[in-house]
Amino acid sequence: MSDRYVGTVKWFSAPKGYGFIGRDDGEDDVFVHFSAIQMEGYKRLKEGQEVEFSIEDGPKGLQAANVTLVSEETTEVESE
Repeated sequence: MSDRYVGTVKWFSAPKGYGFIGRDDGEDDVFVHFSAIQMEGYKRLKEGQEVEFSIEDGPKGLQAANVTLVSEETTEVESE
């Protein structure tokens, strides 16, 4: 599938290297493995991050592929 979807990270375990993304279209959550994350360095996601991804068939059902952050800056900015 080449369609891209947007969703929010429900949870991600960095030590285990996987988690789940809640889809914005209301469909079932999608499994995500660290190897599907497209970023430099240590590949991990944080709860609440908005991500874009495609979906493919995995060994146990649908899983996210080519996961990218919608916004590179996901931390809150403190105002002075």
